[in-house]
Amino acid sequence: MRAPVFNLTGEKTGERDLPEDFLGIKPNGHLLWEAVRSYLYNQRQGTHHAKSRGEVIGSRRKIWPQKHMGRARHGDRYAPIFVGGGKAHGPKPKEYNIRMPKKARRLALRMALADRAQNRRIYILENTEMETPKTSKIFNFLKATDLVGKNVLFVPKGYNRNFYLSARNIPDVEVLHADQLNTYHVLWADYVVVEDGVIEKLRGRLL
Repeated sequence: MRAPVFNLTGEKTGERDLPEDFLGIKPNGHLLWEAVRSYLYNQRQGTHHAKSRGEVIGSRRKIWPQKHMGRARHGDRYAPIFVGGGKAHGPKPKEYNIRMPKKARRLALRMALADRAQNRRIYILENTEMETPKTSKIFNFLKATDLVGKNVLFVPKGYNRNFYLSARNIPDVEVLHADQLNTYHVLWADYVVVEDGVIEKLRGRLL
């Protein structure tokens, strides 16, 4: 497996071998599904709450007599069928977190990267250092590498403020440094553009 190497202007400067012992494994669809499901569930706060009729604040006076009115029998006006009443079987706070074993999470991320590598969808960027934020510079890189309109994930080695500010306003582009990388975003991306040295860093972490 090989990956093309580009500089920040989008010029191809060569190719690099990718480590077979790290990215040569066969992806397991079910494990990837579990990792994505766990990630998405863990993003949910679970703070949704609707008041039941017992939680709505107001008078509990019976709204009309029980009999001789020609109407249905009701107590207070906070029954679910009335406007302003409580919600029947409404949502309540809930814990959505799904715990996934650390080894399984690491293996899923490795498989996601292996899938992109085996389909030649990993590009290597020589350097992400920028003196000032410049969105046009990142956009010109995408144009030069024919990545405009595709989901692109940039992976710098560490937090790079200027690079992040330059890329965040471009549609279909995400920036996550190597320590934040996760299975969901790798599978979301059509192409993963990693800074030189990131693959070695991930190899040490995931193996």
